[in-house]
Amino acid sequence: MTDAQNDTTETDPEAEGADEWDPIRTTGRWEFHLKAHAVVLAIVVVSEYIGTFEYPIGEAAIIILPMLYAVVFGMLISFRFLGAYLTQLQKVAPPEVSRISTPMILISLMPLGVIYGTLVGPAFWEIIQAGPAFVLQEVGNLATIVISLPVALLLGMKREAIGATISVVREPVYGIVTEYYGPKSPEGIGVLGNYLIGTFIGTIFFGILGGVAPLFGLHPLSLSMGCGMGSASMMTACAGSLAAVSPPGLEDQILSFAATSNTLTNFTGLWIVLFVGLPFVNFLYRKLNPVLGRGE
Repeated sequence: MTDAQNDTTETDPEAEGADEWDPIRTTGRWEFHLKAHAVVLAIVVVSEYIGTFEYPIGEAAIIILPMLYAVVFGMLISFRFLGAYLTQLQKVAPPEVSRISTPMILISLMPLGVIYGTLVGPAFWEIIQAGPAFVLQEVGNLATIVISLPVALLLGMKREAIGATISVVREPVYGIVTEYYGPKSPEGIGVLGNYLIGTFIGTIFFGILGGVAPLFGLHPLSLSMGCGMGSASMMTACAGSLAAVSPPGLEDQILSFAATSNTLTNFTGLWIVLFVGLPFVNFLYRKLNPVLGRGE
């Protein structure tokens, strides 16, 4: 690959004319595509071979699914982690493999969406009956602000805390904050930090949380709504763990409720954040910063 091609690949995605799908073009890049798919296949085989581990905690359990191993293995072999130090690993998974994998995630999640759609259909009337609950559960985003904003201020964050604590940040919320304040503003930096942390450890965190959630005593279907936070991978890990520790016969309902909640989060959650979350987090910041902030 020429230096010119490398420069094109590393172009800032915010630059004019940048194409998020450019990394997966195949012309002259079959070697990297083969490596990417071979690495993914190897990770899947190893993760499935390890299997699922369950550690009971009363009526709940910490469920370690193969999906969680896959996330960890993928992070470890990337050129930012072990690949930065092991020359042989760089040959197996060079930077191009990571660049190809990023847009491929969206493509690989499409069959998953179809599967969840087939689960939502049979549970249609149950979902309709729970309709108001699906809408109102989005107000739960406000709890994120109430709990995490004081902690962020105590840790010394300033306006960055607004972007970092406004919600469980996925693409729609990230778009709102960066459009409203600008990507290089303190709020934009805060929301980007939240988004990146969620990308790296969100699936692992929610996969474990889904297994221990029954300890709070809520009905599994209520908890399944909480699994839908706008990320297909996080929702899958959470709902899978929750289904594993719930009473028999609820698996399909849990997955269908989680999938519906996840879809609605990307729609209703956007408006809740825009018209309720943003004004509320700014109001709370003005009240708490003089008390909990560390000064300019």
